[in-house]
Amino acid sequence: MSFALSKIFWTLTAPGNLLLLFLLVGLFATGGFRTRRSLFCARAAALGLAIIAVLPVGAWSMRTLEQRFPAPAGLPAHVDGIIVLGGSVDQVATAETGQPEVNAAAERLMVIPDLARRYPDARIIFSGGSGELRDPDEKEAPVARAALEEIGMDIGRVTFEGESRNTWENALFSRDLMHPQPGQTWLLVTSAFHMPRSVGIFRHVGWPVVAYPVDIRAPRTLLCRPDFDLLRGLELLSQSVHEYIGLVAYRLLGRTDSLFPAPDTAEGSGKGDGATKTP
Repeated sequence: MSFALSKIFWTLTAPGNLLLLFLLVGLFATGGFRTRRSLFCARAAALGLAIIAVLPVGAWSMRTLEQRFPAPAGLPAHVDGIIVLGGSVDQVATAETGQPEVNAAAERLMVIPDLARRYPDARIIFSGGSGELRDPDEKEAPVARAALEEIGMDIGRVTFEGESRNTWENALFSRDLMHPQPGQTWLLVTSAFHMPRSVGIFRHVGWPVVAYPVDIRAPRTLLCRPDFDLLRGLELLSQSVHEYIGLVAYRLLGRTDSLFPAPDTAEGSGKGDGATKTP
């Protein structure tokens, strides 16, 4: 139930949808409401869209998330396992085309071969089922398997978990499959903006991880440069707002131990081999 409610809630609170609702109210409201409040709604929607298009508010919002767990200067000398969270493939489009389709977060998937070569003894799990309400039977894991096979990777080392629907289930189902032991070192691969919530969840289920962020959406050059790109600004703002709502919701549900998880010095200290991270 909470999964379905979360999807419905996000549909109603997404910045683009809210602005559209304000605009529709302003254009089509009738009666006395139209003369005053509807005009306010239309103006507010237009102003909001203009601000998002011109000012880098989406990039500012996204950058705060992405820099919470910055890429480490060096990677651990030894890694017992690698967890790769889903969200990098389009399983619905794949079902239509018959070939693996990736999306803007493809770096989550494409970094697997490099990490597999760097850590030949590490266990690897890709965790991704279906986060769709309308297409629950189309899973990410089979698409990820096909994509990795297509680029020539030996998938014998990879465990594919295909039942999880969200990050909470990613952590629970992966833990039950991999049985991590105290003292082991596990890398967690996901988009940089998604890393704070992900690390907080894995910590909460008793699985300390080393963050390996990929898929940077808001590079430094976007932060101080006015632009006129509504689509990009709205996309960045929507993604970051979605993540902030997720952080609050997961804290209220008791799925993380802090509202905005931060790096734990003990998790990444003293283990580096000086290798530069090059995802």
